[in-house]
Amino acid sequence: MSFVSIYDTTLRDGTQAEDLHLSTEDKIRIACKLDELGVSYIEGGWPVSNPTDQRFFKEIQNYELKHAKVACFGSTHNPKLTPDKDPNLKSVLQSGASVATLFGKTWDIHVAEALRTTLEHNLEIIAGSLAYLRSQMGELFFDAEHFFDGFKAKPDYALQCLRKAWEAGADMLVLCDTNGGSLPHEVAKIVAAVREALPGANLGIHTHNDSETAVANSLAAVRGGAVQVQGTINGYGERCGNANLCSVIPNLELKMGRTCLPQGHLSLLTATAHYVSEIANLKPFLRQPFVGNSAFAHKGGIHVSAVIRNPRTYEHIAPELVGNKQRILLSDLSGRSNILFKAKQFGFHLEKDDPFVLELLAEIKKRESQGYEYAAAEASFELLLNRTLGRMRRYFSLISFRVIDARHEDQAQPWVEATVMLKVGGVVEHTAAAGHGPVNALDNALRKALECFYPNLKEMRLMDYKVRVLSAAQNGKSGTASNVRVLIESGDALSRWVTVGVSHNIIEASWQALEDSMNYKLFKDDQKKLEKITPEK
Repeated sequence: MSFVSIYDTTLRDGTQAEDLHLSTEDKIRIACKLDELGVSYIEGGWPVSNPTDQRFFKEIQNYELKHAKVACFGSTHNPKLTPDKDPNLKSVLQSGASVATLFGKTWDIHVAEALRTTLEHNLEIIAGSLAYLRSQMGELFFDAEHFFDGFKAKPDYALQCLRKAWEAGADMLVLCDTNGGSLPHEVAKIVAAVREALPGANLGIHTHNDSETAVANSLAAVRGGAVQVQGTINGYGERCGNANLCSVIPNLELKMGRTCLPQGHLSLLTATAHYVSEIANLKPFLRQPFVGNSAFAHKGGIHVSAVIRNPRTYEHIAPELVGNKQRILLSDLSGRSNILFKAKQFGFHLEKDDPFVLELLAEIKKRESQGYEYAAAEASFELLLNRTLGRMRRYFSLISFRVIDARHEDQAQPWVEATVMLKVGGVVEHTAAAGHGPVNALDNALRKALECFYPNLKEMRLMDYKVRVLSAAQNGKSGTASNVRVLIESGDALSRWVTVGVSHNIIEASWQALEDSMNYKLFKDDQKKLEKITPEK
C-alpha cells in the first residue's frame, strides 16, 4: 500500500472556527493526542500572529513526540521587504520547528488586490521566501493559496507559481481550495494538469468544506497522485470548516488501500475525535461519519433484525476498525429484535415470543408517544427493563416535593428552595435545600435526604442538563402548555449515564430524570457488589 502523509492543522486552521478557542495548554494536550494517533505532521500555529502560538512552539520542545513532526506556519515575505528583513520569516526560524509551511498567492486577483503588487514580483516573493528558509529547515512545504480558483482564472500563472516554489526547494507543493468552492471532478482534472506540468513534484491537498466536498476533493486529489492530505480533526475550521481527517483517514486506509497511520492506530480515531471536541469544549456531532455516536446506530426494527444476523447488511465497515461501536436504539420504531439485543447487552437472554418482550415493547412505544426518548437515555431504559423483570429493589419512594422560586425587587437573582419528603425503607426523611435554580435545589435536597442512607451518592455529580419543548403532534398541546423532555447526564469516576423525564411541568420532568439518575447509580453499585461476592462458575 502506498503511503499518504497526514498533515493536521487543527491547532492553526481549526482554531479559526468562530466557536473554537484553545489555550497553549489545550494545544499541547491535543498535539500529544495527535501524536498518539500517529499523524505525520502537526501544524502548531502561526507564531507571528499571536502570543499563544509563540508559547506553544516554546513549550512543545519539552515533549518528545513519537510519530509526528511539528510544523510552523507562515507566509511569504512582505512585498515591501526582503526575506532577511521580514518578521514573519524570522518568527518561523525562531519557532524551533523542523518543518516550515509557507503560503503564497497563486490567484492573480489576490496578487493585485491583497498583495497590491505585480504578478512578476509575486513570483520573486515566492522564490525568495522559500530559498531563504531552505537551508535552515528540515522540511519545507509551500501552500499554494487559492490555487484551484487561480488555475481556473489563469492556469499558466498558477503553474508558474508552483514551478517557482519547486525550483526554490519546496519539498511539497500543497494545492489549496481555500474558498471551498471546487467540486471533485474539477479537483481531479486540475491535479492531473499539475502532474503533467510538474511530473517530479510532490503534491499535497488542502481543502475547505464550503461546498460540502472537502473530503471528496481530498480523496480525488490522492487518486490523482497527491501524497499529503491536510485537514483537521472533526473538520473544524473557518466558515464551514476544513477537510475532516476523521473521514479522510479511514476512507484512505480502508477503502483506497493507502497507509496513513502506524499499523493498529486507526482504532484510536474515535477516541481522538471525542478527546479533541472535549478539549475544544464543543459538542460532538452525533451523525459524524465513522466516529460519531450515531455512525453505527440502528433504530428501525427491520434494520436491527438484519444487522444482528450479519452487521454487513447495514454497516459499511466494522465499527471497531475506527474505535467505534455498534448501537441498537429503542424507540417507537423498535421491533422485538431491538428489545432482545438490548436485553442481551444487560445480561438477559430472552426469547422472541416471551410475553415480557411484548409487554416491554408496548410500554416503550406508549412512553415514546408521550415524548420519552430512550435512544438518548439508555440508563432510564435499563432501569425500566430491570423493574419490569423484578430485578431491582426500591431504594426510596417519593411522598412529596415542593419548590419555592421567588424574587424580590431588591434582589439581583431569584431565591430558590426545594423541600423533599421521602420514604427510605420504613424511615421518612424530610429535608430542604437551596440552590441555583429549581433543578439544582431539587438535586441538593434529594442528595441531602439520601446520602445518610447511601453515602456512595456523594461520588456522582450532574454533568449536563437539557430541556426540549415537544411538538404539538406529540402531546396535543402547544406553546407554554406543551410537554417538555428533560435529559440529565450524570457521572462518577468510572462512567456517565443519561436519564429522561417528560411532563408538561418542567419541574416534574426534571424530578423524573433526577430520580432515575440516583436510582441508576445505586443499582449499578449494587450490581458491582454482587459480582464481587458471587463465586466464579
